Amino acid sequence: MKIVVAGIIARYPYGGVTWCSLMYLLGLHALGHEVFYLEDTGECIYDPEQNALSTDPSYGTRYIHQALEPFGLGDRWSFVNYDGVHHGASRETVRQWCREADLFINLSGGSWFWRDEYAAIPRKVFIDTDPVFTQLALAKGDAWYVRFFETFDRVFTFGANIGTPACAIPTGGLTWHKTWQPVVLDQWVPTVPPGEAFTTVMTWRIESFADVDANKDREFMNVIDLPSRTSVPFHLAVNGPQDLLRQHGWQTVDAMSVSRSLWDYRAFLHQSKGEFAVAKHAYVVHRSGWFSDRTECYLASGRPAVVQDTGWSAHLPSGRGLLAFSTADEALDALAQVVADYGRHALAAAEVAREHFDASRVLTRLLQVAVG
Repeated sequence: MKIVVAGIIARYPYGGVTWCSLMYLLGLHALGHEVFYLEDTGECIYDPEQNALSTDPSYGTRYIHQALEPFGLGDRWSFVNYDGVHHGASRETVRQWCREADLFINLSGGSWFWRDEYAAIPRKVFIDTDPVFTQLALAKGDAWYVRFFETFDRVFTFGANIGTPACAIPTGGLTWHKTWQPVVLDQWVPTVPPGEAFTTVMTWRIESFADVDANKDREFMNVIDLPSRTSVPFHLAVNGPQDLLRQHGWQTVDAMSVSRSLWDYRAFLHQSKGEFAVAKHAYVVHRSGWFSDRTECYLASGRPAVVQDTGWSAHLPSGRGLLAFSTADEALDALAQVVADYGRHALAAAEVAREHFDASRVLTRLLQVAVG
């Protein structure tokens, strides 16, 4: 098939976000499909050199090219600026791709438009990487938003409990199919031994959805004293109150310092002993079943993960390599288990990634539902 994948690489030029789109492109290509990357959000890019949103897309377009070119995709992308001007491939090239395409994959709002060329693609799917927020926005009933989602043939979500009795979040009348982030495993083979610290990359608070009690800060406060209760070192790459966290024994760096490129982000994960992470409060309180694409990459790297349960433990194995917690005491116990038998947990982490997140498996299942 010919597949157009719409993502948000330039809008959010961070290593983790970039890997999300890239692994769809690489995974689909490995399955024998032709792929093209599109970005058409109608928004200005974030330029980290200015630390501001910018009407000049130059940083974002350079960033897309630098991310895709090493994988032979340097001529397979187009960025549509907020003013409608195409960068990279021309609009006519995009139209030609769309005329020949079999499937349009909108990843996390990589396009908020139904331009004629996108709408004409025979099959169209949306992948919701931010469950709860997407469904609550639909529940507000804004006509354009509802019509936007009703145009898709299938909608997928990383929230494994969405639409089930385990989660009361409204579905907007849509059938949300469960999926996970696909991981291209050979991109995550580490070339360095694990470090000593458990790490994560996180945003303390998000600016959107101010009316939803949503953020990681609320969940993190439940475990903020963890460093005083264990000898395990923690190193957070965090967009948040670093002074407060350091006072409680957390080593911190600014999240952007480890996220400026694909390679910086991957190196940070590989230099870790494992991941320790909380989830956004909205994911937890609504039992969404969300599971982190970042955690998947730790696991694929053979780095065990101790992460907060959002309801995902009903769908993924917990206990070896990947361990769920809901309280600080459970987190301490899980960390102690990993440290006591690290080699076994490291091997198990990689096995969880192979069994559940390997791109060939995830994308094969997704395509079966998308075009079936």
